[in-house]
Amino acid sequence: MLLHHKFIDTAKKYGSKEYIVDRTLNRRITYSRALIVSLILSEKLQKYDPGFIGIMVPTSAGCLLSTLGVLMSGRVPVMINYSTGAAQNCEFAQKKCAFKTIITSKALLEKIQCPVVPGMVFLEDIMASISVVDKLAAALRSKLPAAVLKRSVAQGHEDDNIVILFTSGSEKEPKAVQLSHKNISANLKSLSEVYEFGEKDIVLGNLPLFHVFGQTAHAWLPVWTGMTVVTYANPLDFKGVCDAVREEKVTIMAGTPSFFWGYGNKANQGDFDTCRIMLAGADKCPDALRKLYSERHGKTLLEAYGCTETSPGLCVNTVQHNRPGSVGKPLPGVRVRLENYESGEECRVREIGKILVKGDNITKGYFDDFEATSMAFRHGWYDTGDMGWMDEDGYLWHVGRLKRFVKIGGEMVSLIKVEDVLEKFLPQGAKCCVVEIPDQMKGAKIVAAVTEAIDEKETLKKMAEQLPNIALPKQFVVIPELPQMGSGKIDFRTTTNMVRDKVQL
Repeated sequence: MLLHHKFIDTAKKYGSKEYIVDRTLNRRITYSRALIVSLILSEKLQKYDPGFIGIMVPTSAGCLLSTLGVLMSGRVPVMINYSTGAAQNCEFAQKKCAFKTIITSKALLEKIQCPVVPGMVFLEDIMASISVVDKLAAALRSKLPAAVLKRSVAQGHEDDNIVILFTSGSEKEPKAVQLSHKNISANLKSLSEVYEFGEKDIVLGNLPLFHVFGQTAHAWLPVWTGMTVVTYANPLDFKGVCDAVREEKVTIMAGTPSFFWGYGNKANQGDFDTCRIMLAGADKCPDALRKLYSERHGKTLLEAYGCTETSPGLCVNTVQHNRPGSVGKPLPGVRVRLENYESGEECRVREIGKILVKGDNITKGYFDDFEATSMAFRHGWYDTGDMGWMDEDGYLWHVGRLKRFVKIGGEMVSLIKVEDVLEKFLPQGAKCCVVEIPDQMKGAKIVAAVTEAIDEKETLKKMAEQLPNIALPKQFVVIPELPQMGSGKIDFRTTTNMVRDKVQL
């Protein structure tokens, strides 16, 4: 099913129920009201070029309704990252996907000091252009039976694109990932099965919709189930997010570990009492973070694993089946294969290999990039570029990106593993990122970036008890604030460049 058609069914079924609680704009929008507004927007967008339309709007009612309006108008939304380099991201997206129109907000541009890019259309102007006649016509149209209403908006096939998302670009230039209605629907079906999501749930919408985690969990999970989404545009306003969770009685929270650190440290006793699912993904979840939620808030932080290309969920821990440290078991409908990175043979239990996946949630490929697509997809399997191993009970243990392994002395060393060990000996609240940089003598060496000065000699002595000598950092550099992507993940490419500059100095 097309998900904008699913929205019509859900809106007709739940009518007067709250769909969006926009904490930033202090607005509450019912499913019926959202249906009317999305129908109006779909008509307003007809005057723009067919094909793709960019959306650069923070997580809000405006972003969710614009997405629905774009799809109902027969166009495909291209979600644009506004957290860093917004103007360049707009121009990159326009060039990559060959489109002009970008829906954005004057308030956003002013806040992030982004210049106006040719092709930008402002949400404030679109809303101001809505007449009484527009409102009446859409209200009357919304009363039509769902079957009739669905025929009046854009048609298509479940394999059609529902969104274009860009990979993070934390390691190299972003790729344009095509996700279809079928891809995201498959993931929603699997997630709802294992977590028993339903109409009574209330999900916190704290993640940007240019990130796949936010796109599936915040834009489409409510549409799939009839639940309410509480949007909060700034995920870094830790106190504000905690207040929203408590006051709106949120039952589902999802986020990156860096965001959960902020929430866990800022929250008051009882802020998370109504949360039944707290799901961390997009980056490794440290033991110390799980301990913080368990001891201070009495909550189990569940770790999950996915990729932009997989809509995103692949493996999850659940309340009933949770193995801390692992990323959980594969979701229903998802197949996982561990493959030896040299021989291509399927790995034995506990043998580390490349993580390959297959399922209806996997993208058809990268837009206008045959080379990258052909390299990542083989015989129906998607090569995630990650490394991991499977235990006897079917739990997957993620050990890092293949690109975050370095070959030293003929052995493969996981930089993620080095980080995991180093984190245990850092001062409370300090963070680290371990990178590989060129070395004239040995070809490569491991350097650790830390946010606080440490006793290097003592730290290395402790690390040597858990790591071989070749895996120990040869140098430490202090970077008070590690650069992050908009999703909260560490920007490895920028961090590596910063480390190189400091080491050269």
